[in-house]
Amino acid sequence: MRTVLTLVVVLVCSSPVRPGFLEEDQDVLIPDEWSRVGPVGPSEQLELTFALRQQGVDLLGETLRRVSDPDSPQYAKYLRLEEVSSLVRPSDLTQKVVRRWLQSHGVSACLSVLTRDFLQCTMPAQVAEALLPGARFHRYVRDGRSQVRSSAPYSVHDEVHQHLDFVGGLHRLPPRGQDVASHGRNRHPKPGLHLGVTPAILRARYNLTASDVGSSQNNSQAVAQFLEQYYHAADLAEFMSMFGGSFPHLSLVDRVVGTQGAGRAGLEASLDVEYIMSTGANIPTWVFTNPGRHESQEPFLQWMVLISNMSALPWVHTVSYGDDEDSLSNAYMTRINTEFMKAGVRGISLLFASGDSGAGCRHLTKEENCFRPSFPASSPYVTTVGGTSFKNPFKMTYEVTDYISGGGFSNVFKTPDYQASAVKAYMQTVGGGLPPLTYFNTSGRAYPDLAALSDNYWVVSNRMPVPWVSGTSASTPVVGGMLALINDRRLLKGLPPLGFLNPRLYKLQGEAMFDVTEGCHLSCLDETVQGRGFCAAPSWDPVTGWGTPNYPALLAALLDQ
Repeated sequence: MRTVLTLVVVLVCSSPVRPGFLEEDQDVLIPDEWSRVGPVGPSEQLELTFALRQQGVDLLGETLRRVSDPDSPQYAKYLRLEEVSSLVRPSDLTQKVVRRWLQSHGVSACLSVLTRDFLQCTMPAQVAEALLPGARFHRYVRDGRSQVRSSAPYSVHDEVHQHLDFVGGLHRLPPRGQDVASHGRNRHPKPGLHLGVTPAILRARYNLTASDVGSSQNNSQAVAQFLEQYYHAADLAEFMSMFGGSFPHLSLVDRVVGTQGAGRAGLEASLDVEYIMSTGANIPTWVFTNPGRHESQEPFLQWMVLISNMSALPWVHTVSYGDDEDSLSNAYMTRINTEFMKAGVRGISLLFASGDSGAGCRHLTKEENCFRPSFPASSPYVTTVGGTSFKNPFKMTYEVTDYISGGGFSNVFKTPDYQASAVKAYMQTVGGGLPPLTYFNTSGRAYPDLAALSDNYWVVSNRMPVPWVSGTSASTPVVGGMLALINDRRLLKGLPPLGFLNPRLYKLQGEAMFDVTEGCHLSCLDETVQGRGFCAAPSWDPVTGWGTPNYPALLAALLDQ
């Protein structure tokens, strides 16, 4: 069998811990649920993606701050992809050294991108192992899915060390059930109450009218799917037939980027597409599908490479994907953050689900635990969406924390300036009600930034209506659709799109939001915290952020500049 492996070598600004090792802090242990099949044959073809070290990253960050701060004279003066490329493109020396190194090993079949900071090359496994001393590729299987990974750390040759960030496809395995909607909570409604969340319920709760639909010719929105999650056009049409009768809408996806599989529809993909298109109604929608069929491919990283190489993109992207921070190397996350910044300076809004594990839990020793933040939810350069439930699950009441809503504090990234005062106020308000400080990093980037209903959704998948679907995978496209509607109104007024929302969102200080002040999310099941993580509080909190959108008020607040 001929196997194609995708390795991704990303090149970053920070120095590695030891000479030769780019990702020394990367967890290389293969989880128990993966069974080792055997080594990869020396002649089997691998596809490696080398990301060259970028220039101008500090200037990129400063540019993002200026174009995202509504008090800046540069607010919303976004860059074109070509301008971003001229800002971050690797030096001629970096490009020359990396290509010469590859060619010296007989590697010449490489594709680049417009920004010149990624190279995707094909080579035999034995060449890949020579390029990356220490790496030994083996095939592993879980649930019938095969992946090729190395359970040993890798290094690179001295001549290219300073020109590279990291190599993808060696260690990072697909997470199981991360941010994926699942059948719900065994709840049964009482007579006379609504039977779960539908587009009509969402529109009523968040005060969208039948006329709150898109009409701009220059607007679009997108969802990204990974790990062979596909939507079906017939499911979308059926969903809109069942639930879209009260407002104008589209029933067809405008564009699919990637290969749309012919297998069964995925519940995750169905949920994302149906709810961004019913909330951001009548707005052309793209679906980025990243099947991850190559055994070493990291689909999320492949998506980042793709959007960094496309000059025309939707203005809003929602992503229901994540992994534990501690399972990723700092070099990897730092480079991904740079890719997020590149999107932000172009005026693109990136929304990520906060996760469905509450504060999470990491077992440090037999008797010591700490909370476990998720990435990219913990990135300072994306807008992270948490989850809520109705106080009465089957009646349109006020909202409380959904106990699964991911949230907390990054162990890697510091608190960004835009949220420092909100986090400080939360700490002071909650005071003694906080978990022990040994469980979280008080100086870390805190998330989520806002929230929406994430419990008891109706979805059509494989031509069947499916009830009780829950998770922040639901709340994220709902918020994304609302932001796309606001972009629509801005574009009609001749204003630029919202871009990276967080600086402006935090300046609103909860204006135009329904504050969520009740409920806690789950965490470690130990004697100290007893399964409880953080709790909601007045104003911002690390469970529901600023709360949930009151659409007309949020539209008014974001339509003035």
